[in-house]
Amino acid sequence: MVSIESNTHSFVIKIWLEEAPDDVQEGQWRGHITHVGSGERRYLRTLDDIPARIAPYLKAWGLELKLPLRT
Repeated sequence: MVSIESNTHSFVIKIWLEEAPDDVQEGQWRGHITHVGSGERRYLRTLDDIPARIAPYLKAWGLELKLPLRT
């Protein structure tokens, strides 16, 4: 029997809003995504970076994630 964990990837995503240095600019979203199994952490400059950080794990399974996800 195959364990569900053998064909599962889990990620923890932490995001935060960095405040702008002045009232003229908007804050910037920042964060990191951690692959639970390996502990590998990658930092995010935008929320749109999330799919690109997950794509290599899917590719290892033979799946191709078409980026960008937005149409």
